[in-house]
Amino acid sequence: MEALIYLIPAALFLGLLGLGAFLWALKSGQFEDLQGAAERILYDDDDEEPAPKQKDDADHKP
Repeated sequence: MEALIYLIPAALFLGLLGLGAFLWALKSGQFEDLQGAAERILYDDDDEEPAPKQKDDADHKP
């Protein structure tokens, strides 16, 4: 029973810390674009090949 003297305040502190982190995430906009984040995982950017480099007419000397 003596351990409860330490465990209850520790649990309350950790709960308030988690609540504070959640509220901070809400204010900083972490949950603004949930649909975009869900769709972004479906696209694979590694498969795209870079566009070929175009040469300007100024580079060629006739």
